[in-house]
Amino acid sequence: MAPTPYLVVRSPLDLAAPRLDPTSQPASAPPSPASTNDRVHDLESNHDYTLDSTPHPGKRALAASELLAAGSTSGASLARRSLAPNDTQKVTLGVIAAYAVLITILWNVPVIHWVLWPFKLLVVAFHEFSHAVVGCCTGAKVKSIKLDPREGGCTMMAGGIGALTLPAGYLGSSLIGALLVFCGFDVRASKIASLVVGVMFLLTLWWGKRDWLTILTILVATGLIVACWFIAHGVALRFYMLFLGVMNSLYSLYDICDDLIFRKVNESDASVFAKRYGGSSACWGVLWFIISLCFLAAGIVAGLAAFKDTFSQQATTGSEFLPTRF
Repeated sequence: MAPTPYLVVRSPLDLAAPRLDPTSQPASAPPSPASTNDRVHDLESNHDYTLDSTPHPGKRALAASELLAAGSTSGASLARRSLAPNDTQKVTLGVIAAYAVLITILWNVPVIHWVLWPFKLLVVAFHEFSHAVVGCCTGAKVKSIKLDPREGGCTMMAGGIGALTLPAGYLGSSLIGALLVFCGFDVRASKIASLVVGVMFLLTLWWGKRDWLTILTILVATGLIVACWFIAHGVALRFYMLFLGVMNSLYSLYDICDDLIFRKVNESDASVFAKRYGGSSACWGVLWFIISLCFLAAGIVAGLAAFKDTFSQQATTGSEFLPTRF
């Protein structure tokens, strides 16, 4: 590779012609470029080194190529290092995996599945909220949101585009879940996410103002957010956001299993979509579940890249950002 040309601009003092003293002796000729060497003494090793400053084009080309190679290597190393989890992030990843396994086991296990009952209703509320938001964006008029004790939900709306509003329940709640998982890597981000979730709850209450179960579910979920906010300056809030994020991200899988395997009473959105637009409910459900997994993976990767603080650093940040007294 040819050496990169350099434009050398000298200072005005260098451009001025030197004055010659007629009485002075002519200065000795400077050494030729081929023999211009500098000796440098290293104080630590007590050795002298000779630096060859000969402007050799081949050496400059080699140096330029080495710099480019070193830059690309350091950039790749930095990219790998930014996604390599530290100890705090490893704990967070372990919590996410534990949540996924625990929720999957408890979702349909008899007797103990009642432990998840209030959280199921909360996830259904996110699901119906996504239907309502996309319905509003496509020109629909949302009349009401209703939750029932059998973990089902119903959003009544007039108008809108069914091809967008039907999958919006799964994909919208999955996107919300991925964002909550992303924010769950950091205390400050979890506090901000909880405020956004609070706004979602207010809108859900507005649309479900005549349904007592919806109101009760939202109030209990809001109470948990407030309680977690006061525990260790919001550290507990981080794990609550992670729990809601994982549950929302995997909700499409659970609902499709309820519809296709366990044959629950309530019909899934995938079944309704298949009846209206063709295809099978299993195909649509699997497709939406794959998209949900992509959302979740993107949230985890973004969290690994964005939040590198340790537990102690996050505790300090949490005590400074919207602090609590306890």
